[in-house]
Amino acid sequence: MLDAKTKATYPANHQKIPAEKVGILLANLGTPDDYSYWPMRRYLGEFLSDQRVIDYPKWKWQPLLQLIILTKRPFSSGAAYKSIWNHDKGESPLMTITKDQTAKMAATMQERYGDQVMVDFCMRYGNPSTQSKVRAMVDAGCTKILFLPLYPQYAGATSGTANDEFFRALMKETWQPAARTVPAYFDHPSYIDALAGSISEAYSKMEKHPDILVCSYHGMPERYLQQGDPYHCHCQKTTRLLRERLGWDDTDLVTTFQSKFGPEEWLKPYTVDHVADLAKQGKKSIAVVAPAFSADCIETLEEINDEIRESFEHAGGESFTYIPCLNDDDAHIAALAKVIEENLQGWLD
Repeated sequence: MLDAKTKATYPANHQKIPAEKVGILLANLGTPDDYSYWPMRRYLGEFLSDQRVIDYPKWKWQPLLQLIILTKRPFSSGAAYKSIWNHDKGESPLMTITKDQTAKMAATMQERYGDQVMVDFCMRYGNPSTQSKVRAMVDAGCTKILFLPLYPQYAGATSGTANDEFFRALMKETWQPAARTVPAYFDHPSYIDALAGSISEAYSKMEKHPDILVCSYHGMPERYLQQGDPYHCHCQKTTRLLRERLGWDDTDLVTTFQSKFGPEEWLKPYTVDHVADLAKQGKKSIAVVAPAFSADCIETLEEINDEIRESFEHAGGESFTYIPCLNDDDAHIAALAKVIEENLQGWLD
C-alpha cells in the first residue's frame, strides 16, 4: 500500500493520463451530411429506426421503412433540405447554429471555470456522433461529463433517446467517467426570459402587432401522452409562463403542434390546420414562434416558413411573421449557462 511519502511507479508502457477536467456535452437532434439521396437515406434510416421515435414492432415497421419510405422520402426531404442549406459552409443551418452555440458556450465556461472544463457538441443521429464525442472527452481527461440535450421540454423521442445514446456510449468506455444528464429546462426562469425577450424584440420592430401569437411545438402521437410522456404538459406550461412573463391575456397566444407523421392521431391542435382556422376567424395577422427548438432547422425554416405559412395565406391570412429560434443569441447562451452551472454544483463551484 502507498503512503504519503511513497511515489507511485508505473510500467514503462503505461498510458499517459491527462489532467482531470469536466466535460460539458451539448446534444441536438442531428442532420444529414448532405441533401443528396444516399446521405439523406442514411440519416432518415437511422432516425426513423429509433424505437423511441417510431415504436411499432420491428417486424411490422422495418419492411415498410426500408422498402417504401426510404425509397421515396429521401427525394422530398432532400429537396426541403436543399432549400434551406448553408451552401457556403456545406452544411445544414442546424449544424451551423449548433457550432456557433458551442463556441459561445465554450468561451462562457472558459471565462467561468478556466481549463477545468471542456465544451463540445454531438448529434443523436448523423455526425458528429455521441459515441465519438464521449470518446474524445475521455481521451482529453474528462473524468466527469455533464450531458445537456438541447430540448427545453422533455420527450422520450428527443431528450430520452439522446440520453439513451449517451448511456450506450458510456458502456463502451473501459474507465467510465461519472455522468449527469441535465433535466428539461422548460420552466427555467432564464429560458422563459430569453424566449420572452426574443418575442418582445420582434414585436418592437413591427408597425402593428399581430392579432395572435402561435406557439408551435413539435408534435407526437397522443398515445405517447397516455403512456406517461410529460411533453404535452411541459409545452402547455412553457406557453403559460411565457404569457405571464409577457403580461398578455389568454387570447393573445395559443399552443399548437406541428410535424405530424403517420396515420395516428397526434397532439392537437395541428399548427397547419389551426393557422387556417385563425385566418377564417378573422385573424389576418399572426406571428409564429417555435419554443421547442433550440436552433432553427428543417421544421422551422422550411415547414413553418413554407407549408404553415401557405396554409394561413391560402385561407385568407394577410401577414405572417416567423420569429426565429433563440439560436446563438446571447440571452439564450446565458440562460443555458445558468442551467449548466446549476447542474455542475458539487463538481465545479
